[in-house]
Amino acid sequence: MKTLIGGAVAAVIGVIGLAIWFDAFLQLLAGAIPVMLLLGGCLALYLGFDELKDTWQKDTGVEPGGAAAAQESEAEKYRRENEELKKELEQLKEEK
Repeated sequence: MKTLIGGAVAAVIGVIGLAIWFDAFLQLLAGAIPVMLLLGGCLALYLGFDELKDTWQKDTGVEPGGAAAAQESEAEKYRRENEELKKELEQLKEEK
């Protein structure tokens, strides 16, 4: 019951305050709408890009959880390349 009475009092005071400071309310609204549009647009861009990135990963066959496996195969590739370069370096040293 206290909540109902408190809500009614707050609504009446809000209507009175809105009637008294209507110009300030419109000014606040005019300043808040562009900010809300900007933030909403940035959020939509971020979510759209994130969704697009997920579809790219599905198209390439890389699963979001499979990133560790992709890194391992890449690390394995670099290890093999490193070993080949070491062999070439040893051969060049022997030639001198």
